[in-house]
Amino acid sequence: MKKENKEKSVVWQSISIAMQLGYAIALPLVIFAIAGRILDKQYDSSPIFLLTGVVLSLIISSILVFIKIQRIVKEMDREGHDPSDHN
Repeated sequence: MKKENKEKSVVWQSISIAMQLGYAIALPLVIFAIAGRILDKQYDSSPIFLLTGVVLSLIISSILVFIKIQRIVKEMDREGHDPSDHN
């Protein structure tokens, strides 16, 4: 029974991590793309601000994902998990 609970816990942790990474990618993209589109309409400069927003969001998303993965790896090290152990 404990093994089944542990497996369920791992599944939920994996889902949580995937959602967090998804938000770290999607939110900056949506925010900066919308802001860029609004600025392009205001200054009649399409697609300069939109493209700038997309590039900025990619940079920010990459940084956020990198930080999140570093935290996950540190937490796994503290808990004694071996990343190569699939059992």
